Amino acid sequence: MSYEYQLTLDKLLTQTLHRASDREIVYGKTRYTWSKFYERVKRLASALESFGVKKGSKVAVIDYDTNKYFEAYYAIPMMGAILHTVNIRLPQDQIAYTMMHAEDDFVLVRDEFLPAATKLAPFLKSVKGVVVMSDSDSFSKPSLPIPVENYEELVSSGSSSYEFPELNENTVATLFYTSGTTGMPKGVWFTHRQLVLHTLSTLVSFSLSASPVRLEYNDVTMPLVPFFHVHCWGIPYTVGLSGGKIVLAGKYEPAKILETIKSEGVTFSNMVPTVLMMVLNHPRVEEYRESLSKWKVVIGGAALPKALALKAHALGIRVMSGYGLSETAPVLTIATPIEKYANLPYEELLDKVLLKTGLPVPLVKLRVVDDKMNDVPRDGKTVGEIVVRAPWLTKEYYKDPEGTRKLWEGGWLHTGDVAVIDQDGYITIVDRLKDVVKSGGEWISTLILEDLLMRHPAVLEAAVIGAHHKHWGERPVAVVYPKPGSSVTEEELKAHLMKFVEQGVIAKFWVPDRIVLTNEQLPRTSTGKFDKKPLREKYSKILDEQ
Repeated sequence: MSYEYQLTLDKLLTQTLHRASDREIVYGKTRYTWSKFYERVKRLASALESFGVKKGSKVAVIDYDTNKYFEAYYAIPMMGAILHTVNIRLPQDQIAYTMMHAEDDFVLVRDEFLPAATKLAPFLKSVKGVVVMSDSDSFSKPSLPIPVENYEELVSSGSSSYEFPELNENTVATLFYTSGTTGMPKGVWFTHRQLVLHTLSTLVSFSLSASPVRLEYNDVTMPLVPFFHVHCWGIPYTVGLSGGKIVLAGKYEPAKILETIKSEGVTFSNMVPTVLMMVLNHPRVEEYRESLSKWKVVIGGAALPKALALKAHALGIRVMSGYGLSETAPVLTIATPIEKYANLPYEELLDKVLLKTGLPVPLVKLRVVDDKMNDVPRDGKTVGEIVVRAPWLTKEYYKDPEGTRKLWEGGWLHTGDVAVIDQDGYITIVDRLKDVVKSGGEWISTLILEDLLMRHPAVLEAAVIGAHHKHWGERPVAVVYPKPGSSVTEEELKAHLMKFVEQGVIAKFWVPDRIVLTNEQLPRTSTGKFDKKPLREKYSKILDEQ
């Protein structure tokens, strides 16, 4: 009988180990080749098996972006266990909830998080063992009623000749939880097959386009999306397949990021807009202009403001948008130029392509539909919800059949994102369904208003919410945090928006009824997006008080 080939994560490393064995994995002062990496992955899997981890065991990882986390990305699913990437930015009670809900069997935890993990221990009845990771040679083991091991000692005890089992491609590989902005976090899970297909599709999209932000064989990648967040957008597996050099940033610090870009020759990164803003606002950023001129950046997680893209471009940095969700592994679209746009000047290319949500990557079927599931016209104006089908979408919310039913209503995954689609097929998200302002029967995009407000030279952050209005149902209200040392008035900001009304960019009724200036940075979710829930609680009735 013929052999039925299984799409499992171990297959991603096969070519890399042959042709790129001398390329490096770098974390701080630690560096080793892909060959050494694979040896450590085998030793880790062997040692975890001796520690009690078996097929189907859920292994939680609580860490920054380190070489140890990167090893776990491969060792745990390749041995048939399930990697649970714990969101360290969630509130402690939500971290406890996700780990209890997942019923984690083992925990790999960085020593920095031990005090918090020890406090959670009484609630984690399912945990059978803990492995402590550290950058130090010595640390104090926590006093727990279950076995506790040192990561490096454990790896050293494992066998370098360990053989990974042959797994069915539909074996669950990863599990993690959404950020919980509308309730408690929801669990999503993905199989080996889904992750392999996601990796192949995204690598094709990044490599075979005329985009100024291409991922090439000789690129040096430094992911700046946390490993706990939606597979770091797939980068750990994409780089494993491409065999490039990967540099791991650990805890994100702007000065260290800039110095690492220079010292390691980093040329490719992915991140949310706030991380790019943090780097560009560093007081010494100009000193790194030469290194930054080689840097290519993919932005996702939130809309890429044009002002931020132009600020990056002024330093020679090339940027491009991408899009996806926790539920979609995550990549759905990348803003790659089609042939007719390939030779446009960069600033024109920004408006035509790079700032848009993008085109579906291979194997993604994406529609923009009205509330009756009819496709909206491809006119770049008519709004609807994005619904998708792809081989790597989560099949369900873990232990949540009602949430799953809503997610997959009509056989399409409902993203909850409101968008338009143009004649070339480019998608542009204009809002989240839960955030869009519904004023007098018309929809007003908070994302567009936020982008326009942040183009004002005195504005650092801007978030727009819908506030109750007795005649219109809702009206937009903006909350603005000016740049430190700058001053601006509500009237000046309204006049700034009126310029875009005169240019036909927005309608006059889009201009917020109130623009509130605050001396505090705006609240953000664990993934760096504006958290509008506390803003609604504070300002949703502000117009009733007028």
